[in-house]
Amino acid sequence: MDIRYSASPNDVKRYTTQELRDEFLIQHLYVPDTVRATYSHVDRMVVMGIMPVDEKVSIDKGIDVWANFGTSYFLERREAGVFNLGGKGSIEVDGERYVLGYEDCLYIAKGAKEVSFSSEDPAAPARFYLASTPAHKTCKTTFLSFDNANHRPCGGAENSNQRVINQFIHPDVLETCQLSMGLTQLSPGSVWNTMPSHTHERRMEVYTYFEIPEDQVVMHFMGQPEETRHLVMQNFDAVISPSWSIHSGCGTANYTFIWAMGGENQAFDDMDDLRPTDLK
Repeated sequence: MDIRYSASPNDVKRYTTQELRDEFLIQHLYVPDTVRATYSHVDRMVVMGIMPVDEKVSIDKGIDVWANFGTSYFLERREAGVFNLGGKGSIEVDGERYVLGYEDCLYIAKGAKEVSFSSEDPAAPARFYLASTPAHKTCKTTFLSFDNANHRPCGGAENSNQRVINQFIHPDVLETCQLSMGLTQLSPGSVWNTMPSHTHERRMEVYTYFEIPEDQVVMHFMGQPEETRHLVMQNFDAVISPSWSIHSGCGTANYTFIWAMGGENQAFDDMDDLRPTDLK
C-alpha cells in the first residue's frame, strides 16, 4: 500500500514538478489480478484500483489490514464506493453478488467482511475504481446504475465547461456515513471542469480522470488560489486534493472524471467559491 502523508500548503509552494507528482498523483491503478491501494492521511481516504482478469480478487489482497488500519478486516470501520470503468464485472459482498456494467456504481456499507471482485470476460476485464472513508455508522449496501444517479447539468458551451454532474453516492440519492461520490461528464467541445473554481475547507476530494482520448491529457490545477500549480494527468490517473487546494482541470479534449469526497459534512454546495480572476 502506498501511503501519502498530509502536505502543508506552505511547503507545496516550493515543490518541484516531481515532488508534486510524488505527493498528489496516483498512477498505474489497474494491474491484472492485483489491488493497487493508496492511503492518504488527508481525511484518511483510501483509493484502490482493482482489475480482476483470471482470478476472483479479494478487497484486501496484498494489504496488511491490521498494520494499516488496526482492524480485523478492511471495512470494519470504513465504507466504500466502487465504479466500474471497464468491461462487465461483479462484486460479491458477504455472499451477495452485484453485477456492474460500465459506469455502474456500488456503495458498500461499513461492516462488510468478505468483498471480492470478478470480471465476466478476461479479454475485456472490469476496472473497479474504489474510494473509502472512515465510517461510524452502518448504512445499506446499494447498487446504483447510471439511471439511479441525480443528474445536474451545469456550465455552458460559451465558457467551455458544459457538463453534467451525476451524483451517485450523495444524500439526495442514498444515505451514507460521510462518503460522497459522483461522475461528471463534459460535453464535446467543453474542456474545463470545476471552473469557476472553489475550495471546501471542511472536506477533501480525490479526482480520477478517464475517457481521455489517446494522446490527449488533462491539465489539473491545484494549490492555494493565490499560489496555483498544475499536474499533467493521463487516462485513469487520480489526484489527491486537500481541503486548502483548488481542483480544476482543463483537457486537450473533453473527458469524464469521478469525484470522491470525505470530511466534516456531505453538503455538496458547501464551497468557498472563487472567481477566475481571483486565481494567481
